[in-house]
Amino acid sequence: MKRGNPSVFSHCLLLKVLVLLEIAMGDPRGQTVQITCGRQLEHNSTLFVPNFVATMENISEQMRTSGFGMATIGTGPDTNYGLAQCYGDLTLLDCVLCYAQARTVLPQCFPYNSGRIYLDGCFMRADNYSFFHEYKGPSDRAICGNRTRKNSRFQEAAMQAVNRAVASAPSNKGYARAQVAVAGTSNESAYVLVDCWRNLDQSSCRACLENATASILGCLPWSEARALNTGCFMRYSDIDFLNKKPGSGTSRATKIVIAVSVVSSVVVLMVGVAIGHHIWKNRYIQKKRRGSFDAEKMSKTLNDSSLNFKYSTIEKATGSFDSSNKLGQGGFGTVYKGVLPDGREIAVKRLFFNNRHRAADFYNEVNMISSVEHKNLVRLLGCSCSGPESLLVYEYLPNKSLDRFIFDQTRGKALNWEKRYDIIIGTAEGLVYLHENSKSRIIHRDIKASNILLDSRLRAKIADFGLARSFQEDQSHISTAIAGTLGYMAPEYLAHGQLTEKADVYSFGVLLLEIVTGRQNNRSKASEYSDSLVTITWKHYQSRTVEELFDPNLTLQNHKDDYNKNEILRVVHVGLLCTQEIASLRPTMSKALQMLTKKEETLPSPTNPPFIDERTMELNDTCEDPCRPLNTHHSDSIANVSHSSFYPSLVMTGHFDEEL
Repeated sequence: MKRGNPSVFSHCLLLKVLVLLEIAMGDPRGQTVQITCGRQLEHNSTLFVPNFVATMENISEQMRTSGFGMATIGTGPDTNYGLAQCYGDLTLLDCVLCYAQARTVLPQCFPYNSGRIYLDGCFMRADNYSFFHEYKGPSDRAICGNRTRKNSRFQEAAMQAVNRAVASAPSNKGYARAQVAVAGTSNESAYVLVDCWRNLDQSSCRACLENATASILGCLPWSEARALNTGCFMRYSDIDFLNKKPGSGTSRATKIVIAVSVVSSVVVLMVGVAIGHHIWKNRYIQKKRRGSFDAEKMSKTLNDSSLNFKYSTIEKATGSFDSSNKLGQGGFGTVYKGVLPDGREIAVKRLFFNNRHRAADFYNEVNMISSVEHKNLVRLLGCSCSGPESLLVYEYLPNKSLDRFIFDQTRGKALNWEKRYDIIIGTAEGLVYLHENSKSRIIHRDIKASNILLDSRLRAKIADFGLARSFQEDQSHISTAIAGTLGYMAPEYLAHGQLTEKADVYSFGVLLLEIVTGRQNNRSKASEYSDSLVTITWKHYQSRTVEELFDPNLTLQNHKDDYNKNEILRVVHVGLLCTQEIASLRPTMSKALQMLTKKEETLPSPTNPPFIDERTMELNDTCEDPCRPLNTHHSDSIANVSHSSFYPSLVMTGHFDEEL
């Protein structure tokens, strides 16, 4: 496969459009009706978060085959119990999409240890005790729609439909749907869906539905209502919200034609922008005008392309995503090791394609990394977009990520100073290329130790371009929603959303200090608040005691003592220059690289880093949609404040990604 080929992005985009055509056959109904969070704080963040993520992943596997899942992970007060279910009229594909949406929203309850979310297509609950036998609770309620006040004939039809569905559901695995025509009309009906959680027996299901009936009928004469009960869901409406039964309604061919007609204009625009190739774009537009734009040709082109991996190929390569092949778990996805039929080892980044933010990050990562080529950037081999998830296929790097070494006292011994220095230089060279030498200026936005991968010779490669942004030379900065990892984000970006290359410079400076000290700058929220690593280093610099911070694994040897010590001190000095509070005083990456390599050059004195009271900046200042109001009981921005590690070695508090 040709490196740096922008058509990777276009091929994946076109293939995803074909998937959208298939999705158009049903409706996952991913709109959130209500999310309810518990009031008890989690017991131990270090255990709670990985247990929660593992529970959701376990359930995810079950949802793909049955539309229902239960899981229990952990022990004691940190045990996580989870349950999820799609409503009976959803296809498995729609179910996967609905569940993926639910598990991106439920983490908003953190740091509380429980929550439940009702979507119009599925339900999900997590708690720290076994609730699987429960069918009623104090939070059971009905939500009444107030769009239209209906007459008595509709009310009678709605009651008949509810009673009919409730009568048949307990003996039909808890699911039933009903449609009752409104008397005296030719085209008006009342539509009802009821669904009990499948872990309940018939008696508990019947009791839950009876309670739901009593509350939901109290919403009449309004045209729509939903009952959100502990063990069941119920909805009535004057609009047909139900997915069609197999074999009924509009024919498949007709639906595909309709879907193509709706999507085609969007495809034209997106592909044209993504390719960025004027000649190709002009030819494409001309072909479309001649009527040559059709799904069959798109499908054939993609299937014949070496840039596209079949989902089945990747599934087989990873042993059906077997847990033994898991390289790491991130909030929004998982990375697996795989072996292709030709013997090549690969790393597969597995993402649920569930909402516009995840879709944007997926396409953004493909587009960014396929348009650049450098020895210190991880190599993208291709993508797979035709299955239930979107997959990115990368070269496999056996030593995984830098954080696994420098933050581990045992593994850290494998990285002497020479190797750490080489990693620093390689990372700097990769950033210089992104900022200055690529066709467009690219800002990574998430430089940290877990996003620096190491090859077999422990050489650095920058990974995870999901948050990267590019802009033209005539722009001084981008104003954008804040995303990244706390502890690595520059103060001007965190406070005002003003993004420049100096944000990467700041993150790089933090990374330098971490490599030298073996300490991590961002800490668990559960720990006592103390000075950050940047502040600690600044204080030692002022008192001329920086050597006290050196990682004990960096034991200096004999005749190299003075040389290595001076080199390490110089790296710390550059790290402090990169983390200065005032962005304009920070060096560019090319200047920072020069400072690191030209040891005879005199360095300027650094000014102070940002002294920020971290208690005021936990997870409160970010939102993807400018700007949703924050719930007073929990942060509404946890899922947005940081991005996944490529080979995440663990899920850390305050470090969530794509899909908790």
